[in-house]
Amino acid sequence: MSSAPVIAAVDGSEDSRRALEWAVDAAHRRAAPLRVVHVRQYAAWGQADVLVAGPPDTQGDPVLDEVRALLRDRADAETVEYVALEGVPGAVLPELGVDAQLLVLGSRGRGGFASLLLGSNSLAAARDAECPVVVVPRPDREVHGEGPAEPGPRVVVGLHVDSPDDDSLGLAFAEAALREARVEVIAAYPWPVQTWSAPGQLVPPPIDRAAVENETRTLAEGFLAPHRERHPDVRADVAALPGDAAGHLVAASKDADLVVVGRHRRRLLAPARMMGSVTQAVLLHAASPIAVVPPEPTGEAHASLR
Repeated sequence: MSSAPVIAAVDGSEDSRRALEWAVDAAHRRAAPLRVVHVRQYAAWGQADVLVAGPPDTQGDPVLDEVRALLRDRADAETVEYVALEGVPGAVLPELGVDAQLLVLGSRGRGGFASLLLGSNSLAAARDAECPVVVVPRPDREVHGEGPAEPGPRVVVGLHVDSPDDDSLGLAFAEAALREARVEVIAAYPWPVQTWSAPGQLVPPPIDRAAVENETRTLAEGFLAPHRERHPDVRADVAALPGDAAGHLVAASKDADLVVVGRHRRRLLAPARMMGSVTQAVLLHAASPIAVVPPEPTGEAHASLR
């Protein structure tokens, strides 16, 4: 396993305590060190670009003291590092992902409006961090629809067959292997397909839905092949479903261990980091923890991130 840490961002809220428990378990499964970070926000107007003020100081931090007390009796407590930083959390948190395996945080923190489904700091981390970000939602999120077809641990991952995200598939299979879980692949295809014709022209023949579903499934199986080979003990099932990908992923999150989604790939005319609408919807509504996976930076894209 990599020696890079699993980072838990805490702020003393119930949400961050749930995220801490998830991060402790994730670090244990990976045999990785755990780093607990508290970003102490200052009220310096116009200084959002200042990330850290002075060296880390964990003394006299009541939030970290509380976490120490919670983790004191854990068998692997000696592998936990505690870090206090000062700055704007929405700017500091994404930077933590530079040398981390995972960055884990709750869906809401102490600040902001209690009615919001997702806090601004969680959104900023999921959008901007260079490592996968796991957002642990509140347990009262309700997902309508039937539960899984069969019991047992599941890792759900979304797959767009027109632009597959190999990094998301890789994380889903790796996480399933760690959890002895199966992978449920949601490959949604648009339906009904919109067809347009100019006035006076013949309407094109109807599209065979069964053919579209079979093609979607065939393409998905092809993208899964290298991951099946890499993880032969992980079972992966493909669900080729019509319509809204976000809705299917949210429905599948019921009783799932994790839902994995890709963030968004950079486009030529939109070089800034961004998240797609499906990823945002899953972050807002999924009942299970959500892992948002950034694209692997290469070449000039990697240089621009720096």
